[in-house]
Amino acid sequence: MSNTKHGTTATTAVYGSSEMAHPAPTMTLPEKMTDAEIAYRMVKDETYAQTQPRLNLATFVTTYMDEYGTRLMNEAVGMNFIDQTEYPRVAVMSGRCINILANLWHTPEKGDWKTGAPAIGSSEACMLGGVAAWLRWRERRQKEGKSTDKPNLVMSAGMQVVWEKFCQLWQIELRQVPLTREHRTLCADEALKYCDENTICIVPIAGVTWTGLNDDIEELDAKLTAYNAKTGYDIPIHVDAASGGFILPFVSPDTKWDFRLKSVKSISTSGHKFGLVYPGLGWVIWRDKSYLPADMSFSVNYLGANISQVGLNFSRPAAQILAQYYNFIRLGREGYASIQNNCMEIARYCHERIGRMSCFENYATEVVNPLFVWCMREEYDRTANWTLYDLQAVLQQSGWMIPAYTLPKSIDDIVVMRMVVRQGMSRDMADMLLADIERAVKEFEKLKYPTSSRLAYQKRERQFGKVFTH
Repeated sequence: MSNTKHGTTATTAVYGSSEMAHPAPTMTLPEKMTDAEIAYRMVKDETYAQTQPRLNLATFVTTYMDEYGTRLMNEAVGMNFIDQTEYPRVAVMSGRCINILANLWHTPEKGDWKTGAPAIGSSEACMLGGVAAWLRWRERRQKEGKSTDKPNLVMSAGMQVVWEKFCQLWQIELRQVPLTREHRTLCADEALKYCDENTICIVPIAGVTWTGLNDDIEELDAKLTAYNAKTGYDIPIHVDAASGGFILPFVSPDTKWDFRLKSVKSISTSGHKFGLVYPGLGWVIWRDKSYLPADMSFSVNYLGANISQVGLNFSRPAAQILAQYYNFIRLGREGYASIQNNCMEIARYCHERIGRMSCFENYATEVVNPLFVWCMREEYDRTANWTLYDLQAVLQQSGWMIPAYTLPKSIDDIVVMRMVVRQGMSRDMADMLLADIERAVKEFEKLKYPTSSRLAYQKRERQFGKVFTH
């Protein structure tokens, strides 16, 4: 191809082309075509200065897959999952993945095919679990001749933003149980105080994004069972297991959090987090088909056959589903356990090392998922001229992404840093990170004057009359 008007021909070196001497288009479509290699380099180079994915310990999302998993996804990049006439075996593989997850979570459902659906990440999976609970509640209320205009959902303030979206979009009251220093996960007794006849479900979390902790779902199930028996309500549990769904079965198989508990009617998880698949993929599984309302299944016949589908999206990529099935075959229970336990071991190692530093204090004494958070020790914080936001900025200069943020409302005076250990993080990489943290702290301790972030927090303390733990 040639573009002689701009002085570029098929033999022009990429970085000798006129396109590389001008800004990339930002507002309008270019008038002329661009050589494929030049277009590729323009897009690729714009991401060059970003943090390397494996050094991004802020994200939960998979940043490493082996050669064959990656190849399989690349070869399936053009497959549309919903076109089951053209790709009928993809639907079969999806069903097999649902079966495997349902059995991993101790489904009581009989039959060859379990009840579930793929999703575009755990957010859509959460939405589907929530919609099912809402429709079941509405149908029950209608049969009883009762009002259906005031549904509510109960969960801790340690929730992900998808639940705010769900409640806003479906006009459901979101009742958040505050987290406190005494109750750092969902308190079952407090949660029940927020429930009434209009509660569509309680949503405990296996792997809280903010802290890495797990809600005690077994305790919640026991107390909710007694509460339902006393009140005559039928409030179910949907477990948001975006992270924990692929962690607990392998690192803590005796912990009861799944369908072994009778109140648990549905579970959502993320295939592209600890399911070890590149984004975006999620899964939702129901206890059995009676908990999936018929109104959620939509059929079309314009793709050459009558296709039934459950989901907020219609077209969706098939590549991630193939990759999930590949992982199940390739890794098996042994492989997943090895990877997740290695991540846990490295997380515990970092947790112990950081907890020994005089300036830091771990938020929790135990690591229950391969992630944890820490804050400044209160006595150290009183005289420090720096904050965790300064540490985040310095680490980012070395390529590390370790986020600093405030905890949810009611404990938002606590600033923490979080480290997520995923497949691709080695012990040597952990040692490099810890060395960078120690070097940064030594430099901070030489400061004679407070940093801008420290000054900002001192201003907040004066303004709100409270002490913020930096």
